[in-house]
Amino acid sequence: MSDETYVVVGGGLAGGRVAETLRDEGFEGRVVLVTVEDRPPYERPVLSKGYLLGNEPPTAAYLHDASWWSEHGIDVRTETMVTGLRPAEHELVLEDGTLPYDKLALATGSWPRRLEVPGADLDGVLYLRDLPEAEQIKAVLDSGGPLVVVGAGWIGLEVAAAARTHGVPVTVLETAALPLQRVLGDEVATIFADLHRHHGVDLRLGIGIAQIRGEDGTSVSAVVTDDGEEIPAAAVVVGIGATPQTDWILAAGLKGDDGVDTDASLRTSDPSIWAVGDIAAVDNPTLGRRVRVEHWAMANDSGPVAARAMLGQDAVFDKLPFFYTDQYDLGMEYVGHVPDVTETDVVLRGDTDATGALAFQAFWLRDGVVQAAMHANVWDTGIEPLEALVGRRVDAARLADPSVSLDDVAV
Repeated sequence: MSDETYVVVGGGLAGGRVAETLRDEGFEGRVVLVTVEDRPPYERPVLSKGYLLGNEPPTAAYLHDASWWSEHGIDVRTETMVTGLRPAEHELVLEDGTLPYDKLALATGSWPRRLEVPGADLDGVLYLRDLPEAEQIKAVLDSGGPLVVVGAGWIGLEVAAAARTHGVPVTVLETAALPLQRVLGDEVATIFADLHRHHGVDLRLGIGIAQIRGEDGTSVSAVVTDDGEEIPAAAVVVGIGATPQTDWILAAGLKGDDGVDTDASLRTSDPSIWAVGDIAAVDNPTLGRRVRVEHWAMANDSGPVAARAMLGQDAVFDKLPFFYTDQYDLGMEYVGHVPDVTETDVVLRGDTDATGALAFQAFWLRDGVVQAAMHANVWDTGIEPLEALVGRRVDAARLADPSVSLDDVAV
């Protein structure tokens, strides 16, 4: 394979992991990594966590020093836009030409959904997906705000927590009745609502935005809610979800709907093309169904699997979905997958008082079988014993009793 060209599209963690694993596994052919950004591959969690908090420099996000890629014979092409794909010709279409490949890994990721209200194009309406955007938000936090966050999902709440840690006044606007309600359900979502209010966030639930106003016509000065209230804002951070970047991929004929469909080795409907990270809708053998997940662990773990499969190895992605968050003094890890939280029963174990020594575990059960589990600040056991319970039938009463070992709750 030393005369073959393997191409990776995407400069995030998933694409970077594909490229580095190809070299780690001894591939001696040509490796080209194409990214629309102006820098080598980096990962996103640092942006909303350590960097905004001021605990880590922006350079902590990079997978490697810039020189590492050339030293390992990886041709990183920055500021390169892919506009199309010709699978029959084994060819990518670029803005300024074409790029042939023998095998291809797609790691195009997701982009934030845009807010569509009057004033959404004003300066100071910010999103958090890439490093330059994180630098803009950090400048707002350093200047003292006030800040309005639209959307109480993971990104919105992490930005709010970072802002309050800097002492910045924060208002969070969410159309749902609770933050993270669709993901965690009412019981656990209420804990997060209490946590943020305890730390001084003005959390407004069940409310939307009518418009964003600019005092000088160009820069944000206030947000007007759909009930007519005007909230002062030096900036607005929008976190209302993300959309997988698959338009030109699906237009080329690869199968997929919500993302790009792959088998357990991350191979798409085209035998020479793999998909990883946010866009991959994987036929996961552990879960027994197709799942697409937009979290760090998916990017980190799927890239190496795809690279090994590209090299002809028997590589399978069978890990349970995993994600984590850090907000104030709360560290949380979650494992498993719940397609519809309203179809589950939640079992809580531990101290759920957000104003006190918050430390608990939560389990989502369907018909007595654990679908997902999480812990918040329970570091003496961590996530491993919770992961072992996913997919097992348990006694809910014993599971809720902290005096009963998790080793003794399965039936």
